[in-house]
Amino acid sequence: MISRRNFLAGAGLSRASVQRPEKRPNILILFSDDQRHDTIHALGNREIQTPRLDSLCRQGTAFTHAFIMGGTQGAVCVPSRAMLLSGQTLFHAHQAMTPGQPPRPFVMFPEYFRQQGYETCGIGKWHNGERLYARCFSGGENIFFGGMSDHDKVPVADFDPSGQYPKAKRRVAEGFSTELFSDSAIKFLKGYHGEKPFLLYVAYTAPHDPRTPPEEYAGLYPPEKMALPKNFLPEHPFDNGDLKLRDEQLASWPRTPEVIRQHIAAYYGMITHLDAQVGRVLEALEESGHADDTVVVFAGDNGLAVGQHGLLGKQNIYEHSVRVPLIIRAPALPQGKVCHSFCYLLDVFPTLCELAGLPVPDTVEGRSVAAGLKNPHARLRDTMFFAYRHFQRGLRTDRWKLARYNVAGQQTTQLFDLRNDPWETRNLAGEPGQVGRVRELTALLKDWMKNTDDPLDLGKPDWGYRPTGQ
Repeated sequence: MISRRNFLAGAGLSRASVQRPEKRPNILILFSDDQRHDTIHALGNREIQTPRLDSLCRQGTAFTHAFIMGGTQGAVCVPSRAMLLSGQTLFHAHQAMTPGQPPRPFVMFPEYFRQQGYETCGIGKWHNGERLYARCFSGGENIFFGGMSDHDKVPVADFDPSGQYPKAKRRVAEGFSTELFSDSAIKFLKGYHGEKPFLLYVAYTAPHDPRTPPEEYAGLYPPEKMALPKNFLPEHPFDNGDLKLRDEQLASWPRTPEVIRQHIAAYYGMITHLDAQVGRVLEALEESGHADDTVVVFAGDNGLAVGQHGLLGKQNIYEHSVRVPLIIRAPALPQGKVCHSFCYLLDVFPTLCELAGLPVPDTVEGRSVAAGLKNPHARLRDTMFFAYRHFQRGLRTDRWKLARYNVAGQQTTQLFDLRNDPWETRNLAGEPGQVGRVRELTALLKDWMKNTDDPLDLGKPDWGYRPTGQ
């Protein structure tokens, strides 16, 4: 049984032992939208071109097994960003940051660093409501309060100190979204001369669909030359609960190799364009003279199937959808390291606190991964828990992945040996020799559900789902 105290305890400095550095570092967050974990050339994808992210990997630490905990709705980026911002686990973050839910205390990391004397600036996508944005930032530009839009027609707002952001004052920006947000970030870096440390949060809308990369980047990836993923399927083998939502309707059924290759080519073109724009921001940071005293975090909000398992979207708990890129470059820490230990995006908040010498707020449930920055062999977490709405629950260890489904009372179980089947293609759950393993992993899964206040109960035929409980 996982004790609640041990489950929620931080793995870095204790709250009482934090020591303030002589000068707190600046913080630059670069956050992509729908970028899968395996879309960085330096980390093994030989088809994609990401020279700037490759360089960032050489300068910092890449966490190859960073995950989101899942989603409480089809727009997974909303709970994902809520977890990143608050450092809280899935159901707590949902409760804390969703209007109409029972009140739950929380603080967001830009808000907290602002309270600690940082100048905070927000740029780009903010999918968690205007009232929360106003709590976090003392400045900003080209703020997008939606979930998605055409990349060359992004509805944005200018920063409003009152926090009102009326619709009448919003406009459609000129230029491609990735360049638009990067331009604002560069403008901030070139013009910042304050004595306070800064926290700059840049949230892109790429490579989220509609995937329309600029022509020169689209041309880098001829669709006919794209390799199909090893777990490509024309259709998902069973109903996972959300097979017909918007993301899955971006291509007809059955999926064909030709169509999936087109989607992959456009996806990679968007990411390579994003990579170039991230490079521009990092160059501006270098030119500002702050590169050596700034913590840089690059991460994605969730993954994406793009043809794997017969799926296109992120509304599932397969590795391609819950695993995300995470690279951290911090002053005076080792460079060019790769850490394979488990971590969550919600661990970023306490990590930033430790690197800045700040105590971790009591509302934060994540664990600092600073130990992985100092020693890439550090073990940060032993197991990981995943959930998607009321349909899917999962648990993984270093080797094994258990997935449980309940759709209209029809239950399905999957068991994957990730050491020998990293693409999750062979379901071992029905094999007689795996009965004990399924039972053991299910017990761990139930512990996670209990400790995260999951509203469902695997012991009930319908998992005890009630529409008001999500």
